[in-house]
Amino acid sequence: MIKLKKLLFIFCFLICANAFSQILSSSVEKKTIALGEVNHIVITINNLNDKKVSAAPENELLPFHFEEVKDSIAQTKDIYYRRIEFAVFEEGSFKIPELEFKVDGKILKTIPYEIDVINTAKKDDQINDIMQNKEVNLEAKDYWELYKWYILAGLSVIALIVAIVMFIKWGRKAKDSPVVATNQTLKELDSLKKKKYVESGDYRSFYVELIDISRKFISRQYRLPADVLLTDDLIDLMKKNNTISQENEKVVEDVFLRGDLVKFAKTFPDKEMMEKDFTDIREFVKRSSKDLEFENLRKDA
Repeated sequence: MIKLKKLLFIFCFLICANAFSQILSSSVEKKTIALGEVNHIVITINNLNDKKVSAAPENELLPFHFEEVKDSIAQTKDIYYRRIEFAVFEEGSFKIPELEFKVDGKILKTIPYEIDVINTAKKDDQINDIMQNKEVNLEAKDYWELYKWYILAGLSVIALIVAIVMFIKWGRKAKDSPVVATNQTLKELDSLKKKKYVESGDYRSFYVELIDISRKFISRQYRLPADVLLTDDLIDLMKKNNTISQENEKVVEDVFLRGDLVKFAKTFPDKEMMEKDFTDIREFVKRSSKDLEFENLRKDA
């Protein structure tokens, strides 16, 4: 009697477990298909009890060789239904492995399938056109419609090349012209003046920035390595080069030498001296174009 009760209990437990557990089933329409023929696989999960099903996203469930044509997913409170239409474009045997579906943390798997793909076309099969070929006489308009995009693309490439050449030849020269260098330096000097180093008596910052602006200007305008040479070397080079007028050389020499003394705290200029040096450098920048005009005349002579 006790054994009978145990068997009855186990039987009821199994029935309840099956009643509330999820059941996964799958089926494939055909195990042998022709090249490019559409086949389909269906996966169904029952007894979901409103539980969420997680699986690979649409069109990503099957392996590489299986070209998914359509992937349809439907789910109700108790049933998950997925139908995938696919085709294979290579001959041979291809395996659909176990496909995993996660239901509330529990993993369910389908059984694997072997799909054979065959080429149904025979070697001696004759391929007939639906209709006979016809000769068509093309006019200039027809050729234009056929090749206009190639022609327009070619013209665009040529125009781009011309624009690049023009930019390299004239654009850079315009940016490096004496007028551009002069105007740029005058703007930098105006910015320096707005910092009011002269008014506040910050002579060291004033001379450091004033000489730095001047060195960059000499490098651009006169093509001299003023940004890397020491002051004495630069002055010596300017005198030997003869590109800068003596008046301008004197301004650069006086201001640069005074700037070096200020930098090493060997002299302490007053407000009037700082303003004079600023004005002299500004006038030197404005007069620089005359130096270049004279140099060009000397080269042409």
